Amino acid sequence: MPFDGIVTKCIVNELNALLAGGRVDKVFQPEADEIVLLIRSRSQNYRLVASANANYPRLHITTSQKENPPTPPVFCMLMRKHLAGGKLLDISFHDYERVISINVESVNELGDLSVKRLVIEIMGKHSNIILLNSEGKIIDSIKHVDSDISSVREVMPARLYCLPPAQNKELPENVIPDEIFDHPYASEAKNLESLILNIIKGFSPYTCREICAAAGVASKSPVNALSVDDKEKVVLALKDYLIQINNSKFEPCIIYQDKNFLKPIEFYCFSPKQPVIFKKYPLLSVALDEYYSLRDTNERLTQKMGDIVKVVKNSIDRCEKKIALFNDKLREVSDREKLQLYGELITANIYCIPNGSKSARVLNYYSENEEYIDIPLNEHKSVQENAQIYYKQYAKAKSTYLNVTQQLKDTMAELEYLKSVQIMLENCSSRQEIDEIRQELIDQGYIRASSRNAKKKQDKPTPPLEYVSSDGFQILVGKNNKQNDLLTLKQAASYDIWLHTKDAPGSHVIIRTERREVPDSTLLEASILAAYHSSAKMSYNVPVDYTTVKNVKKPSGAKPGMVIYENFKTVYVTPEEDKVLKIQNKQ
Repeated sequence: MPFDGIVTKCIVNELNALLAGGRVDKVFQPEADEIVLLIRSRSQNYRLVASANANYPRLHITTSQKENPPTPPVFCMLMRKHLAGGKLLDISFHDYERVISINVESVNELGDLSVKRLVIEIMGKHSNIILLNSEGKIIDSIKHVDSDISSVREVMPARLYCLPPAQNKELPENVIPDEIFDHPYASEAKNLESLILNIIKGFSPYTCREICAAAGVASKSPVNALSVDDKEKVVLALKDYLIQINNSKFEPCIIYQDKNFLKPIEFYCFSPKQPVIFKKYPLLSVALDEYYSLRDTNERLTQKMGDIVKVVKNSIDRCEKKIALFNDKLREVSDREKLQLYGELITANIYCIPNGSKSARVLNYYSENEEYIDIPLNEHKSVQENAQIYYKQYAKAKSTYLNVTQQLKDTMAELEYLKSVQIMLENCSSRQEIDEIRQELIDQGYIRASSRNAKKKQDKPTPPLEYVSSDGFQILVGKNNKQNDLLTLKQAASYDIWLHTKDAPGSHVIIRTERREVPDSTLLEASILAAYHSSAKMSYNVPVDYTTVKNVKKPSGAKPGMVIYENFKTVYVTPEEDKVLKIQNKQ
């Protein structure tokens, strides 16, 4: 995440405009490495969150409220003592470093006004929140750094605060773009991205890649391989970027994994030049709050479904191993018909074969060419006994074939079911959807039910995804296998259209026809949705079968979501993201 010097400038400008002159009403510490200041400014209340979390260090206004511990931590009590009731004078940062200072004027123990400085250092695992007195000495910090941890810079109470070691780079205001390729580092730089990164202070690798994208030059291009034209393009792009930074022309945004805008990848204070899916926000604080809220939600969902994912994956691995073993066994008995043939030929020639023979050469009258074949014999057994041995071997091989074939069929059906569950898990967007899949796996015996789950009140089942086609037809998409069964076998009318990807696990899709003729455009849109909500989501020309619901049956004893169908037709579609988004989602 590029919480670099440019983002730092953007958030400081924004917070100054909103909070400068406000009053600190309350201080909370919901996490060991996070504080929240409640600030009243311009007749509005704001929640300013500062986090020193190693993975998500940040400073921004938030709307979310976390539960606070019953007993405030020591650092929280200290913050309340020195900052509560104080006036927030200003917020500043130093030389595009990720170090933000919040100056608060408050009354000290003697009743005199004094200025305390709250320093938020946003530096990955070295992030910290430090409270200083008016003399610049450390009152306390949320993380103590003694000489055993760092011999370069201690962060301990009563020590004089010093800034982190400065980087030997140029400030954006002082950079002359026309001279960037004449910089001493230009001869050492591995590539263009590295050159920009190591010259300009406050730039992250992401920022450098954005400049290269704006110039239309690959960021990993060797500097000495750039043409004069490429260099001119980079200089122009850098100039435009620096003008925006110096004039604070920021455009906060979040880059998403897809256009559902549920899985954020990155945030920044400028619209991206690279071909990505992004969404603009009015304030960087709004973007940061959304970004971290979604990341937190996604991580919690990932943790909640972690054990389910593991169970499903282990079950899939087990099925695949069983299928491999069954196929090996079938190969072993693939010549079972030959055993029967040997037995019959020995029996037919029983009086022509002398006892004690090691083999018998007989005419194969079952062959169209009437070829002679050699049959191995046990010389210690009679001819009759040799025939019986081959009959028994054939009977055993045939029994093995029948049993293994059935087991293979059952295991492949189980594997298909488990892969459908895996797809449904990937598409889960709420805790209840995860709980429904968990309960489905409990019912199927893959997960052991706990007493806690047994006593838990069952929520109302989540509804299927609902879309409206361009022709006004309602399209329903199942979100798990139980919902697939309910949708197809209970809720859909016999004259509705049922769709599913061919030979690939996925959702059941229903077009509510209301006895109307379904146009090809609606059929195509529903097919795209069926392919998109399946394991073939990233494929091209995905075959999707469709038929009327009356042609869809559920075999006795089949697992949830497993059906058979007949009298179907097939359409081929490519489930691209843009095509899916054009279909109106009513939820």
